[in-house]
Amino acid sequence: MLQQVIDRRLSGRNRSIGNRERFLRRFREQIREAVRRAVDGRSIHDIERGEDITLPRRDVSEPVFSHGPGGTREIVHPGNREYVRGDRIERPSGGVGGLGQGDGSPDGSGEDDFVFRISREEFMQYFFDDLALPHLVRTQLLPDAPEWRSQRAGFISEGTPTNLHVVRSMRAALGRRIAMGGSVRRQLAELEAQLAQAARHAHTPRSEILALKAQIEALRRRLLQIPFLDPFDLRYRNRVRVPLPTAKAAMFCLMDVSGSMDEARKDIAKRFFILLYLFLMRHYQRTEVIFIRHHTQASEVSEEEFFRSTESGGTVVSSALTLMHQIIQERYPPGQWNIYGAQASDGDNWHQDSAKCRELLAEKLLPLSRYFAYVQVGEEDQNLWAEYTQVRETHANFAMQKITQAADIYPVFRELFKKAGAS
Repeated sequence: MLQQVIDRRLSGRNRSIGNRERFLRRFREQIREAVRRAVDGRSIHDIERGEDITLPRRDVSEPVFSHGPGGTREIVHPGNREYVRGDRIERPSGGVGGLGQGDGSPDGSGEDDFVFRISREEFMQYFFDDLALPHLVRTQLLPDAPEWRSQRAGFISEGTPTNLHVVRSMRAALGRRIAMGGSVRRQLAELEAQLAQAARHAHTPRSEILALKAQIEALRRRLLQIPFLDPFDLRYRNRVRVPLPTAKAAMFCLMDVSGSMDEARKDIAKRFFILLYLFLMRHYQRTEVIFIRHHTQASEVSEEEFFRSTESGGTVVSSALTLMHQIIQERYPPGQWNIYGAQASDGDNWHQDSAKCRELLAEKLLPLSRYFAYVQVGEEDQNLWAEYTQVRETHANFAMQKITQAADIYPVFRELFKKAGAS
């Protein structure tokens, strides 16, 4: 017997969630653009709070039917002290009814722009909507906590009503009826042939004809007793869970904290890495972030020390790249991990060391990495920028950008980590 479950629970408090989701899907592009505008007016520390989104009236307007110009109308003007019956009132040119800007309304009504609030989760969803780690590859199956994917695996005879396959069930029912009634139909055809032959001979006893008709009627009743659809015929879609290769990524964050990086430049670099950290934690569960700070020497530090600690000194950028290569060799085999790097510096480096940085990137790090991004904090072209420009010309998995002020952080971040094909 086919069972049905009826949900008689009362609707929850948030009964308009379906309408809200449809609204967000419909105006996705307008909301995304409004989120981008909102980012420019807030600090990186306030990036995760919600936002009041304003959509222009023209973007949310619905098609309406209205009367065209012309015709005879009678209008009552409250407080009229100037006009008498029969006077003609000139229509305002262009529909502008006052000193304000925009299209006026002939009946004095109007509409404001549509304003609504999106939550923190919705804001972050649109904030990182079209970003991704470039060239991410699923590398291996993890035995401890693999990812699973559901896929079809034929049909089974038991399941839930939602998975019922009507065509397969009817096909099974038809096959069962043919199999169960096959011998009966053969007997019925033989008896009908005998009855037709007996009816053609006038000397056939009437009792014999009646007996044949009785047998034929009994066989037809037996066919009618075969059920049209039986629970045995039901077929349900079967789905099984299949383990998937898991994309494991290691992101190396390299920040210059030397004396040439003043507090303003360090603040911009920290904001860039905070944005990168939020992006990774939100979209990639199996991502390890390695924090490296350097002046004349490089050291691996904790997240707290990376963003809060203050240091100063000379500049040897190659020390950070060398430490990154050592950590990759010791803990992150490239065959099992997607290696990424993000480096922020003002580019002021010893001239001999800048050439060494170019060699380390081109010969050791980039062959092991999926993607490496360099951000120069400052507009001046330093010697490190000149050396890295040569690397960019020969390696497609290397990108570099400049950040001159805090307002450039988000545009540069989007440019470095936008999805392939996204505008």
